[in-house]
Amino acid sequence: MAKQLSTTRVVMSTKVCIFAAALILLMFPGTCPSRAATSNTYCCPYYHPEQEVKRDLISTDPALTGSDVVQLQELLKQIDFYRGKVDGVYGPATIEAVKEFQKSHGLEPDGVVEEFVWQEIDQAQFVWGEQSKTPPPPGEVSIVVDTYRRKLTVMSDGEPYKQYPVAPGKYKTPTPIGNFKVLRKAAHWGTGFGTRWLGLTVPWGTYGIHGTNNPGAIGSYASHGCIRMNNRNVEEIYPWVKPGTPVTIIGNPFSYQPSQYRMMRRDERGGDVMEVQLRLQRLGFYTGPIDGIWGGGMEKAVLQFRESLGLSKDNTVNSEVYHLMGLK
Repeated sequence: MAKQLSTTRVVMSTKVCIFAAALILLMFPGTCPSRAATSNTYCCPYYHPEQEVKRDLISTDPALTGSDVVQLQELLKQIDFYRGKVDGVYGPATIEAVKEFQKSHGLEPDGVVEEFVWQEIDQAQFVWGEQSKTPPPPGEVSIVVDTYRRKLTVMSDGEPYKQYPVAPGKYKTPTPIGNFKVLRKAAHWGTGFGTRWLGLTVPWGTYGIHGTNNPGAIGSYASHGCIRMNNRNVEEIYPWVKPGTPVTIIGNPFSYQPSQYRMMRRDERGGDVMEVQLRLQRLGFYTGPIDGIWGGGMEKAVLQFRESLGLSKDNTVNSEVYHLMGLK
């Protein structure tokens, strides 16, 4: 029965998500660039739950390992079901903790972590969190997101106050790197975005910090560019944050996973475009806005930079140009 309900929720989420994405584009035309125009940069509203494949955690020999196991162990430890080492190995101690959790919540204690089990664990963590709420930070709040460690840290007067695991963007849909601010807040912003939304002032698209209906993905590179949090965690920080709160996202703007520099041309958007604009500005070729959007001013600057070095007359920023700019 639980599995049937889970499947029904996914189908309904898919339909509502398509409607929500269309509504967002109607309400905010031009805020979300097309996929063709952005190459490897996607907006968060292009979220499709049915495209995400999350494995079930089962007993195997050798044991399953990975960031999803780490996330499971951390969640079970928080609600006092797992007392072992957080090592990312789905071994006997973790399986026993899962069985203990399943039994206490009226589920079949088979040690298999499927979608509906993740949902039960997430709900249990939410209840636990309600009983042990963290008081608001005493000082000025800011946020730092580390895409390498996949952690979000709430700062109070510049000092770390509390840290949370997150899921930043996948390699092909990276999270924007840079200094931004919270633009708008919303509860239940749309299906697929969990219970809270904190939109960011990313100039080349719609990105935000939000909850998730897929708690098993937290701790991995899983999103379409946004920063996902467990619903309980995003609900905790939601009242601490206001429009204008600084958000610093740390990482490599070209790729925070395997090192790769895309070939860049006009109409590209993203953090890597912003870095090229900054470099062209420092070299005296670009005077336009540092907004991560390749427009006419940047086009002219790239052509002039290439011409100054005797390169062929085209508008490409390729491996050679990155190197000559000192970016790789």
